[in-house]
Amino acid sequence: MRSDEETKAIVIEAARHAFAGDGYAATSTEELARSAGISTKTLYRLFPGKAVLFEAMCADRLERLLSAVDLQASDEVDIETGLRAALLACADLALDPEVVALQRMVLQESAAFPELAANFYRNGISRTVKALAGWLRVQVKKNLIALDDADEAAGMLIGMVASAPQRAAIYGGIPLPSRKQIERRVHICAALFLDGCRANSP
Repeated sequence: MRSDEETKAIVIEAARHAFAGDGYAATSTEELARSAGISTKTLYRLFPGKAVLFEAMCADRLERLLSAVDLQASDEVDIETGLRAALLACADLALDPEVVALQRMVLQESAAFPELAANFYRNGISRTVKALAGWLRVQVKKNLIALDDADEAAGMLIGMVASAPQRAAIYGGIPLPSRKQIERRVHICAALFLDGCRANSP
């Protein structure tokens, strides 16, 4: 017999694929229940509605990011190495093909299902910014960087590292960057943030 937590994990995994592939409106709870090998009654006991399941799926998807960013807030790495690791964790999530597919779905269906956009923002964009802002505050306390607003800086950093490739994929049909391209972008963004790019006066 599976525990409720194990069953939830299976349902969330099935929902990830169904929402990204078929869209929110076209995905039925009956199909999700069948995919997870449970009854519809059990599905509704675990997740009272499709919107609740979508929210749980978004929250679950971010645990990898949150743990990755938290692990870098230590004394064992220098500020540039730590920032690259934190930004790479953000980029890995923001540029994950399934996450981009979900974002495309949210944009397409948010007019009919406005709770989708709110849930995606709350459990996706907002939590990602909060996680990186927490990492930045640790660095401020160590006197390694100086910031007036860590939340604002985190939003700028995530925008710099991920927004352009996301938009290119969603609106332009351009393939998502390779791992090597993401790492290069992360290195450039970290250097811009820490060192700037103004040329020295002759």
